[in-house]
Amino acid sequence: MLTSKQRAKLRGIASTYETIFQVGKNGIGEQMVQQVKDALKKRELVKIHVLENAEYDAKEAASILAEETKSEVVQVIGSRFVLYKRNPQDPVIDLK
Repeated sequence: MLTSKQRAKLRGIASTYETIFQVGKNGIGEQMVQQVKDALKKRELVKIHVLENAEYDAKEAASILAEETKSEVVQVIGSRFVLYKRNPQDPVIDLK
């Protein structure tokens, strides 16, 4: 569970990141879940955009992907959201 200070730091880092995934009309499938897991393992922090024609809104998509990838939702703003999952073997982001 992230503290408010950790969440604030992650929001600041995520503001410089590009959106690397999109949730569209095909929804959230196994392939997307696996790609997000792989990205989280490498980067620890990913930004995802939910398109207007998607069956989910950003909050729903964030919740589903966080549960599927065992990550945490850092923030949801408009149609974008940020997920975080610490890599125990090779941490990229120092939250101290």
